[in-house]
Amino acid sequence: MAKAIVLRNYGGPEELRAEDIDLGAPGVGEVRLRQTVVGINFHDAYVRSGLYRTLALPGIPGIEAAGVVEDIGPGVTGVVGGDRVAYITSAYGAYASHRLIAADRLIRLPDTIDDRTAGAMMVKGLTVQMLLSKLRPLARGEACLVHAAAGGVGQMLTQWAHHLGATVIGTVGTDEKAIRAKANGCDHVIVYTRENFADVVTAITGGKGVDMVYDSVGADTFEGSLAVLAPRGCLVNFGQSSGPISPFAPSRLAAKSNALWRPILFHYIEDRAERQRMADALFAAVTKGIVKVEIGAEFPLSAAAEAHRAMEARATTGSTILTV
Repeated sequence: MAKAIVLRNYGGPEELRAEDIDLGAPGVGEVRLRQTVVGINFHDAYVRSGLYRTLALPGIPGIEAAGVVEDIGPGVTGVVGGDRVAYITSAYGAYASHRLIAADRLIRLPDTIDDRTAGAMMVKGLTVQMLLSKLRPLARGEACLVHAAAGGVGQMLTQWAHHLGATVIGTVGTDEKAIRAKANGCDHVIVYTRENFADVVTAITGGKGVDMVYDSVGADTFEGSLAVLAPRGCLVNFGQSSGPISPFAPSRLAAKSNALWRPILFHYIEDRAERQRMADALFAAVTKGIVKVEIGAEFPLSAAAEAHRAMEARATTGSTILTV
């Protein structure tokens, strides 16, 4: 029997309950994976609350983890028993000690990346890789605004953007997080709880605005993010931790020939070869120290509800993981 966190009803963190599950043997093209580290993302909270109705109930949430291949089914190629792997999947099921998963979703881990780092970084790190290179690539000398700069994605995004030679402006909620954001490469840090970030960005850039805004917050920051774009600047909304953005007229973008993106990572990693190339670039960035993966909070699998509470209360920095 395996242990899993099962969601039977949408609602608060208390709906995440530990249960025993019987997996059986892997089928055609599948492997049985013994998981060691499970990554937690805001996406999981949206699924749990019912904001995203993409997991059939009852179901096991979670979209990323790292572990070891225990058994392989018929027709599996590319991995063997004992391989260390990580994955991202839209099929959910990561909040578990063991699982069956399609082998073609697995990414083999190099020796330079340990399980805790892999479990903490795949969704966040590949999201950053997508934001910086797959949309409108950020260029040396450009200016960007990163919201939630002390969060899991924000820290990696800030570090990588700084390495690329961009001027990085970050927003955070507390002075403690401001220190962390500064240490990760932010040239300017704005504590949004006591400053109007749009006014400060305008002052920093001498009225020009920024070339890119990376916004995972959504409703609370959208209007200000749009206001601080430079002519031909791009706003990338890739999350909605404060709630969804209200409908708006696309013609508003014409005032400065701005662009708006709403990318979903899964659309950029569906192709196995492209996914591997993106993962290799991420592994190289981490191995070289360009990106440092901070694990800000760690909980046992059985405490998934507690982990969700901490994440939604913005009581964590960096990545949050569940250990098995």
